[in-house]
Amino acid sequence: MPATLREQRQRCRCSRRGPRSLGALISARAGSACRQLSVSSGSAAAARGEVREPGRADLSARRLRHAGNSPQAAAALPLLAERSAEPGRADLSARRLRHAGNSPQAAAVLPLLAERHERIHTRRPYRVDASDKYSPDDDLVNLEVLDEETIIHQLQKRYADLQIYTYVGDILIALNPFQNLSIYSPQFSKLYHGVKRSSNPPHIFASADAAYQGMITFSKDQCIIISGESGAGKTESAHLIVQHLTFLGKASNRALREKILQVNPLVEAFGNACTAINDNSSRFGKYLEMMFTPTGAVMGAKISEYLLEKSRVIKQAVGEKNFHIFYYIYAGLYHQKKLFEYKLPEKKPPRYIDNDTGRVMHDIISKESYGTQFEAIQHCFRIIGFTDEEVHSVYRILAGILNTGNIEFAAISSQHQTDKSEVPNAEALDNAAALLSIGSEELQEALTSHCVVTRGETIIRTNTVDKAADVRDAMSKALYGRLFSWIVNRINTLLQPDKNICNAESGMNVGILDIFGFENFTRNSFEQLCINIANEQIQFYFNQHIFALEQMEYQNEGIDAPMVDYEDNRPLLDTFLQKPMGLLSLLDEESRFPQATDLTLVDKFEDNLRCKYFWRPKRVELCFGIQHYAGKVQYDAYGFLEKNRDTLPADIVVVLRTSENRLLQQLFSSPLTKTGNLAQARARVTAASRSLPPQLSAGRIKVDTMEIMRHPEETTNMKRQTVASYFRYSLMDLLSKMVIGQPHFVRCIKPNDDREALRFSQERVLVQLRYTGILETINIRRQGYSHRILFDEFVKRYYYIAFKAHETPLPSKESCVAILQKAKLEKWALGKTKVFLKYYHVEQLNLFLREVIGRVVTMQAYTKGWLGARRYKKLKEKRTNSAIAIQSAWRGYDARRKFKDIKNRRTDAAIHIQAAFRGYLARKKYMRMKKNSGCPSDTQPMSFASGLSCEENWQQSNSATSPTELDFLDKQTSKGSADTSAPVIVQRHSDQMKTLQPTSQSSSVTDHKFSCPLRSHETQGSPSCLKQKLKTPRRRCQQPKVLNSPEDNVYYNQLNGALEYQGSKRKPRKLGQIKVLDWEDEYYKSLSARSVLSELNFYHLTLLVQCWLPLSPFPCGVKKKKVGGDASSGKGTPPRSLNPSPSDYCCL
Repeated sequence: MPATLREQRQRCRCSRRGPRSLGALISARAGSACRQLSVSSGSAAAARGEVREPGRADLSARRLRHAGNSPQAAAALPLLAERSAEPGRADLSARRLRHAGNSPQAAAVLPLLAERHERIHTRRPYRVDASDKYSPDDDLVNLEVLDEETIIHQLQKRYADLQIYTYVGDILIALNPFQNLSIYSPQFSKLYHGVKRSSNPPHIFASADAAYQGMITFSKDQCIIISGESGAGKTESAHLIVQHLTFLGKASNRALREKILQVNPLVEAFGNACTAINDNSSRFGKYLEMMFTPTGAVMGAKISEYLLEKSRVIKQAVGEKNFHIFYYIYAGLYHQKKLFEYKLPEKKPPRYIDNDTGRVMHDIISKESYGTQFEAIQHCFRIIGFTDEEVHSVYRILAGILNTGNIEFAAISSQHQTDKSEVPNAEALDNAAALLSIGSEELQEALTSHCVVTRGETIIRTNTVDKAADVRDAMSKALYGRLFSWIVNRINTLLQPDKNICNAESGMNVGILDIFGFENFTRNSFEQLCINIANEQIQFYFNQHIFALEQMEYQNEGIDAPMVDYEDNRPLLDTFLQKPMGLLSLLDEESRFPQATDLTLVDKFEDNLRCKYFWRPKRVELCFGIQHYAGKVQYDAYGFLEKNRDTLPADIVVVLRTSENRLLQQLFSSPLTKTGNLAQARARVTAASRSLPPQLSAGRIKVDTMEIMRHPEETTNMKRQTVASYFRYSLMDLLSKMVIGQPHFVRCIKPNDDREALRFSQERVLVQLRYTGILETINIRRQGYSHRILFDEFVKRYYYIAFKAHETPLPSKESCVAILQKAKLEKWALGKTKVFLKYYHVEQLNLFLREVIGRVVTMQAYTKGWLGARRYKKLKEKRTNSAIAIQSAWRGYDARRKFKDIKNRRTDAAIHIQAAFRGYLARKKYMRMKKNSGCPSDTQPMSFASGLSCEENWQQSNSATSPTELDFLDKQTSKGSADTSAPVIVQRHSDQMKTLQPTSQSSSVTDHKFSCPLRSHETQGSPSCLKQKLKTPRRRCQQPKVLNSPEDNVYYNQLNGALEYQGSKRKPRKLGQIKVLDWEDEYYKSLSARSVLSELNFYHLTLLVQCWLPLSPFPCGVKKKKVGGDASSGKGTPPRSLNPSPSDYCCL
C-alpha cells in the first residue's frame, strides 16, 4: 500500500476520533513508516530476550517524523534496533547517532534526524540538500495537480486535523477555527523563533518571525497585511502577531512590553461592536506600528485609526449592538454601586444601547463577561499609563453621551412661530449637562436653536423637533469620535520611543494592518460602502504587489516567465475614487446642495456612473448595486447625504468649549486632521474659547461666536470637510504607510457563516478563494520570482558567501553568479540589472550568510576574548602594583607617625626621669652640704648672700670628692624608699607667707668647717640691693641665655617644642623599651657633684633655697655678727621684728 494512502487513512481515523492539536501534529510526519520502524525494533529486542525499560520507547515518530519510507530509514533499521534494545539506553537520538561511527547507516539517517532541527542562529554548518523544501502538506505550491477541487480538498483535510494554517509560497492562509486552540503559548513562540519555515508546521507566528527576521537582516521596514471577510479572524490574528513580535523584540523595559500588549484590548473596547455576523467586529481601521531598535529590541508603538463608525453610537441595525465600552462601563458601575454617581438608570437602559428584545439590562446584570471586561479595561488604563483623573473624565463623558440620548423634544406653537421645539422633561438634560460640566440652559439653547450669519447679520432660527434630534445625535457622535481619537493619541504619547534609548528615526518598524473586513448584509448603508471601498483598495494593493509589478519587471528585465491572468479591480476603484466623476466626488457635490435628497443622489449616480460595475435595481428607488471584487452588493441610499455631511453646529462646539472638564475642553479646542481625527498637538485654549459671549449667555440676540474661535473644519459654510473627503485622505495615508515596507500577506478565510467549529463549507470557502485570487497566486508563486534584487544590493548583501571579507567585488553578473553557485541554488534567473529569485531562495541565502557571519563572529569573539584577557591581566597587574605602592606609602606614614608618638613619649619620660633624678641629686648634695658645713643659729642668722658665697666655696672645696659622692648617691638610689625625704610644701600665698616663723639653726656660724669669705654688708638702701629687687625672675622652663652642656640643649629644645628628628644608628629596640639617649650614660658618669651644682643656674638655686633652707627672718640691711663671734654674748643689733616684711625677702 502506498505511504500516502496509508497516511490519508490514518488521518481519517484520527479525525473520527476527534480533533488533534497542532502541538501533536508537529510529530505526525513519520506516518506508518515510523511506526513500522518502532515495531521492528521492538520485535528485534524481544527476539533476543531483552526486556525494554518502561517508558523508554523505540525510535518514536517524533524523532523520525520526516523519514517516511525512504531507503535510508530502511537501511538504518538494524542499527536502530540494535542500539535501542541495549539495556539502560534511551531512544536513538541525533546526539547518539553522531557517535555511531562511520557506518553508512548512521550517515544515511543523520540528515533525516537533523533536517528539521536546523535553526538560523546555529553554530552547525547548514547544507542545502535536494530534499530540503517545504512539505507538500504545508505549501499549496507543491501540489502536483493545481485546481480548485484539489485546493479545497487539501484545506478541508488540514482543517479537520485542526491545522488551520497553510502556506501559499510566502503567503499564509488562516481558517477561523471558531474555538480556542492551545498552540499560542510561550513554548510555541520559542519554537517559531528564528527557524526555517519548513522546520515546523505553518503558523501565524512564522509570518511574524519572517517579518521580524527580514527587518533585522535587510534593515528595512516591514508590513503585515491581514485581510478577509468580517468574522474571518483578522482581529485575533493581529493579536497573535503583536504577541509574537513582542516576544521576539524583548526589551529590558518589561513595562513597555506589557503596555503594547494592552493596547489592542483597550482600543477594541472602544472601536469594536457586535454585528449580525461577528460578535467582535472591528468598526474602524487600525494600523499598528511597532518600533524596534537596530538590534531588534522593541522600543515603542504607534496606532493610526481610520473611519470610526460613529453612527453606531446613535443607532444600530436589528440584531446588532453599540460599541462594547458602553456595556462594559454600565455593568462595571452597576456592580460597584456607582450608577447614581454617573446619573445612569438602574432599571431602564438608555436609548442609545436599548434594543427591541428588552433584555439589555438583564444581560448587563447577569453576564459575568461584561463585569470582567470592565475590570480588564481598568487594568489596561492603569498599565498603559492613564491617570485616575483622565479615566474618570472618560467615564463621565461616556455617561454624558448616554444621558444625552435620553433628551427628548416636543413641538410648541406660539403667535409667530409654529415649528419651535423645547425639552419637556429636563431631567435627562440636567444629567447630561452635569456630567459634561456645562450649563443646562446653554445646552438647551444650543439644541433647540442655531445661528446663521448672512451679510454680516446674525439671525437666530429655532430648530424643529427633528432638527433638534439631529443636533443631539450629531453632538453625541462628535463626543464619541473625538474621545476615541484622544484615547488613541494618548496611547501614542505614552508609548512613544524613549529618546535616550534610540532615536525614532534610526529605528525600524513592523506595521500590522487590521481593517474591517468585506461586508454584505441584508441592508447595506453608507458605512458598508466605505468599508467595502477600503477592502477594494487592499485587494488592489495585493494584486499590484503579487501580479502587476512582478510581471512588469519580467518584461523590463527580459526574463522568460509565463504570464498569469488575474482579476484587476483598478477600473472599479477608479469608479469610486476618481475626480470629478467618481462616486465619492458625486456624493460630495450633492451634499453641498441644501435642497438635495437621497433620491436625487441615486439619480446622479445612475446618470454619471455608466459602467459594468454599477447598476440600479428596478422598482426600488433608493437603492443601487455595485459589483465588487468579492461579489455583488446592494446598498440602501437612505440617509447617505446626512451621514456624509456629519454636520456639527457651531453653537454646540461653543457650549462644549465652556465645560469645566479639561478633557472636554481639549476635545473641542483641538482641530481635526484631513483624515477626520483629532490632531496630536494640543490646541491652545484661550479665555475667549472658555467663556460664552454675553449675548448667548443672557439668551438675547446671538452673534457668530465662531468668529472668535474658528477652525478651518468647523465653519458654518458648506465648504467644510465631509465624511467622503475624510475617507479619501485616510486611504491615501494608509497606502503611503504600507508601500514603505516589505509586505507580508495573511489571508483569513471564514469556513462557514454559522460560526460553528470544525464545520467546513466548501461552497463558502471556494467563493472566498476565488475573489481573493488564491489560485492565481499559487500559479505565480510556482512559476514566477517573488524576489527581485538589484545587482549592487545583492552583491553588497551576500558577497561574504563567495568572497573574502577584505575583497570588494564589482556589482556585476559574474559576481552574482559566483554567489549563487557557491550557495548551490537552482531555478534562479538574471535580468539586466536584477537577480530574480524564488520565494524560498532568500531564506536559503540568509541561512548561508548567517552561517558565514557566525563563523566570523566566533573568531572575533575568541580574538576579542584573548585581547580582553590580556588587557585585563595588564590592568590587574597595574592595579596590584598601585595597591602595593599605596599600601607601602600608608604603612610608612603610619609607622613614622607611631614612631614619632613613641619617641615623644620616651622623650617626655626621659625628661621627667632626668628632672626627678637631678632634683634628687640636688637635694642629696644640699643635705650633705648642710650636714657637713653647718648653718648659722637663730641668734646669728646669715644673710642669703653670705650663704650663697659659702655654698659656692663649698662646691669648689669638694670638687675632688665627686667620685666618692657618686658612689654614695648610687647606693642611696638603690636603697629605694629608705632614704627618701619628706615632701616639702612651699606656701606661696601672701597670707601664708605672713605666718612663717623664724626657725632656729642647729649650729652657729662658727661651726662651719669651710672658710666662707664674707662680703661687705650692704645697707637696705644700697644700689646692690635695689638692683636685686628690680631684677625680674626667670619663668619656669624658660631657656637660659647660655647653655653649658649638650644635655641642656636637648632638655630645653624638648620643652620649647624645637626638637627635630635625628636618626640613630643604633639597632631598633622593642616596643615599650625606654632608655635615655646614647651619650647620657657617659655624660653622667663623667659628671662630678661640683660640676652638677655649677650647671644649675641661678633660678634653680633660688628654688632650692626656697624649698630646703629656712627663710631668714632678718632683712637684708641688718648687720650680721662677725665670724667667730659668740652668739650668746648678746653683741650685735637685735632684729627689728619677728615677722619679716615682704621687703625682707628681696634676695629671694
